[in-house]
Amino acid sequence: MIGWLRGRVLTLHPSGSLVLDVNGVGYEVNLASGEELRVGDDVELFVHTVVRSDAIVLYGFRSLDDREFFSTLLVTPGVGPSTALAALRTMPTAELRLAIENSDVKRVAQIPGIGNKTASRIVLELKGKLVEEPTKETSYLGPRASDIEEALRSLGYAQSEIREALEGVTLPEDESSALRSALQLLGRR
Repeated sequence: MIGWLRGRVLTLHPSGSLVLDVNGVGYEVNLASGEELRVGDDVELFVHTVVRSDAIVLYGFRSLDDREFFSTLLVTPGVGPSTALAALRTMPTAELRLAIENSDVKRVAQIPGIGNKTASRIVLELKGKLVEEPTKETSYLGPRASDIEEALRSLGYAQSEIREALEGVTLPEDESSALRSALQLLGRR
């Protein structure tokens, strides 16, 4: 399963996808949002991989939150990857989350490919499940917060464990040094 890619944009397609050169391998990725990207840009994408009988399809997101929200939308009956991608292309994740929590079926139905019936189903299925848990101060993380947290989670640490161990700690700007420091702090617990 491909979960994250970093590379250089080779091509941008009007359909909303791009080809990303990752060490000489070109990955075609369908983007939730790519308006700020240009050919030649270096980019990091969180990836949701869909394996079908006829293809492996990659969906790319600029943030981990967007990827997780996309995955959450997919559990709703009648919502597939194309519809979930259209939702994130139509409005920001925070706005869509708020519309669902406020039972704003009319706003959710503005997403291309979603009618009132599917919008109602999305609200019914997801309301109350999307509320973000209040988090403690996360000043320890800096500009690549999601990268450090993702690496630690992939090593088996729980989100609560990470936040508790690193609360109030200032980590180095360099990613590898920051990860090493975080692991040392988590190892002391």
